[in-house]
Amino acid sequence: MATPHIQAEKGQIAKIVLMPGDPLRAKFIAETFLENPVLFNTVRNMFGYTGTYKGIPVSVMGSGMGMPSIGIYSYELYTKYDVEIIIRIGSAGAYTEDLKVYDVVLANGAYSESTYALTQSGYDKDITYPSTSLNEAIVKAANRLEIPLHQSLIHSSDVFYRQSSDYLKDIVAKGCLVVEMESFALFHNASVLKKQAACLLTISDSFVSEFATTAQERQNSFTNMMKIALEAIVE
Repeated sequence: MATPHIQAEKGQIAKIVLMPGDPLRAKFIAETFLENPVLFNTVRNMFGYTGTYKGIPVSVMGSGMGMPSIGIYSYELYTKYDVEIIIRIGSAGAYTEDLKVYDVVLANGAYSESTYALTQSGYDKDITYPSTSLNEAIVKAANRLEIPLHQSLIHSSDVFYRQSSDYLKDIVAKGCLVVEMESFALFHNASVLKKQAACLLTISDSFVSEFATTAQERQNSFTNMMKIALEAIVE
């Protein structure tokens, strides 16, 4: 049965979903990597496709930007479509010069100032966590593909444009090497619903240097994390 945000019927979405923020990145992944991809969602142009990878059914769908957006989509996928695993594959900004453009980062936790988890279910901690077993599968896949993989606590921010950069020192002191805007909510939903989630990020820009990628590059060029995520599902 369709939801207010996803028009698919039961059975049209696989148990494993790769979830970029950008729906056009979802389209690119489906058309580039999946066998026989079928479009299952166009509501709000949040494209979703189901196909197979090395014979394994897999779906890919955009999440939009921010925790409220991925919170809605991941919750509906987990509860209405029996999805078991969501791997976020997104872009991130670097908080350290040690991370360069196109480097791939695996989140081992998401720190946030957000009240998403508190409001959703009363969770009052400021870090949420991915699935340990899923992260292990991702590390093995990266090693098999010989793609360097950084692991770090990440910062999930509610705010993209801040009036001051004074917060940076405290965030970095907590151990966060990158910033994005979704994983804290995704990890929380997975935990509450007894599901699995993970997050792979590609560095697209930096808070400590001037490099940055274009929108087109973010859509079509972050292929290493896509390959890692897909190989992880065959582990």
